[in-house]
Amino acid sequence: MNTFFTIVGFGLFAFLGYWAWQQNRPAYRVPRKFPPEWRELLQKHIHFYQNLDAKGRRRFERKVRNFLRQVRITGVRTKVTDLDRLLTASSAVIPLFSFPRWNYTYLHEVLLYPSAFDRNFSTENPEQVITGMVGNGRNMEGVMILSKHSLKQGFANTTDKHNVGIHEFVHILDKQDGAIDGVPGELNDREYAKPWLQLMHREMERIRKGKSDIDEYAGTKEEEFLAVTSEYFFERPKLFKSKHPELYKMLRKVYHQDMAKRLRNPFRKPKRIGRNDPCPCGSGERFKKCCMNN
Repeated sequence: MNTFFTIVGFGLFAFLGYWAWQQNRPAYRVPRKFPPEWRELLQKHIHFYQNLDAKGRRRFERKVRNFLRQVRITGVRTKVTDLDRLLTASSAVIPLFSFPRWNYTYLHEVLLYPSAFDRNFSTENPEQVITGMVGNGRNMEGVMILSKHSLKQGFANTTDKHNVGIHEFVHILDKQDGAIDGVPGELNDREYAKPWLQLMHREMERIRKGKSDIDEYAGTKEEEFLAVTSEYFFERPKLFKSKHPELYKMLRKVYHQDMAKRLRNPFRKPKRIGRNDPCPCGSGERFKKCCMNN
């Protein structure tokens, strides 16, 4: 009898464990091998990927697959395509590319909204235009929200110093040491934290006075300064290095990447898309019927 109850108890325990795993695993089944069509999308849309050698591209692909295994990507009133998944995963991989064993432990789901939203998560005539945010509180902990349209624009235009996906994933990185405070974990040692804070506050003051080419949003909070300058670092590294050599040196230390040295391919501005052109999301529909109004 005791043996019977032991077996039943073990079976129930195993079932509950499997059920919990099913509830928390990403809904999308990631292919065991990196699909050639994914590789083509990365080559076409991800400037960072284009500038890697063959070994680096294989590592990038491996990290993309690992991210998609661990984090659910859910569309809210919009369809999630393979391109959407790859753009989201690439946003996550780029800042962590040089960290072999690092994962986003504070994140389990990314919600893609069709367009900008507000604090009430409304996309129709939003009172406040938000293109990305990291959730907090009991119901939104571990969740990121991104505007699908803005995510695509961030990778379509590599000349504007902006990439909302990278911006929000830098906030997640910032949070890994327990607080989103603009001081990344790599600089938490007193030896580096003090110079970083001094440099950050000095540049924030210049931004507020209109004497810096860094986006003014970086002057609002320390955590936004880190996220905005990181966008600049990955989007326009050579310009960033020439304009802000001290900041560049600090962020090179944070991300273990010398982006200005790696960059080879020219930047690109997004092509003008006609109403009847194929939609750039890869759906096969005409632009006017797919993402034109998203």
